[in-house]
Amino acid sequence: MSDLLRAPAEIKYAEELDWLESVDDNPKPFSWRLSPKMIRLFILGSERADGLDREISQKWFGDRSIVERAIVTLASDRGLLLIGDPGTGKSWLAELLAAAVCRNSTLVVQGTAGTTEDHIKYSWNVSMVIAKGQSRESMIPSPIMTAMESGLIGRFEELTRSTSDVQDALISILSEKYISVPELDSDNIVFAKPGFSVIATANSRDRGVNDLSSALKRRFNFVRIPVVTNKKSEAEIVRFRTEELLRRHQIELDVPPTLLDVLLQSFADLRASAAAAGSDDEKLESALSTAEQIGVLEDAILHSNFFGERTLTARTLASSLVGSLARREPEDLAILNKYLHGVVEPRSKEEGGSWPEFLEGGRDTIATLS
Repeated sequence: MSDLLRAPAEIKYAEELDWLESVDDNPKPFSWRLSPKMIRLFILGSERADGLDREISQKWFGDRSIVERAIVTLASDRGLLLIGDPGTGKSWLAELLAAAVCRNSTLVVQGTAGTTEDHIKYSWNVSMVIAKGQSRESMIPSPIMTAMESGLIGRFEELTRSTSDVQDALISILSEKYISVPELDSDNIVFAKPGFSVIATANSRDRGVNDLSSALKRRFNFVRIPVVTNKKSEAEIVRFRTEELLRRHQIELDVPPTLLDVLLQSFADLRASAAAAGSDDEKLESALSTAEQIGVLEDAILHSNFFGERTLTARTLASSLVGSLARREPEDLAILNKYLHGVVEPRSKEEGGSWPEFLEGGRDTIATLS
């Protein structure tokens, strides 16, 4: 795994999955590798009441009912659509579900304006077609077709980013559970095997880009992933991902709890300001998601490790926050400057702690970028 820049969940957690499979005596749908109960436990982590001989780490932080409904959907005839704001962990949950169900989370189609029917059905190896003609051997199956043939989970990221033609092609796959290949005279239908399903994700902020048709909506169960608003839960997510980063880079650097509190409070302040803003010009372009919060902390940690004194400081954290969130100039810089003067400055005088250094670091970075 050390040779991989980013290992998929089924490789990263292979030892846990192997162990869970060895002790799992619960009923399993189709050819699932784990039972629904064990999949939930793999994703949300074990508790003392589970009575296991070892601890299973929590990998996704969210409501249990969301995970349970997602698992139940995958055991049905309908596809699963995870929908929510950017950075709410939709793709990560989809990856964990696929890894637990079939030990393969890599059968992924990325939805973009350039995605075509070929990406979800099949294409052809041109050189083989020229040499031997069209056949099943010269056909290149899409990840979705591969999932159908093998009874696995196929994933479709950013479904609403793809065009209506692509979405319409997905309707027949979800309804009929087969793909016809009219170019072939025989062996021209690929049927889905038991266990096949599709997990799609959609960004709720993309509403209006390529809205789903009512026909496609009927083929999916919608599971909405809410934005994490609980500070304790958000702190757990940030801490979990930060520890992963430190292990991956073999960095020995301490993240003081006080600085994590500063980061969480800063994002909470900026979200409140965005909610009260009267127009988009008064809001940061950033979605201020948990994922972006993790990105700010990762940037600060890496900068401290490579160019600092291997100690995370409030100044470096502020510099990373401004540098990561200031995407429009001068609008975002003005919003951040207003936040520093209107919120952070009074707080630094009243509370002290890390806030004065955070204020100074933010001001210096804004001055550099202006």
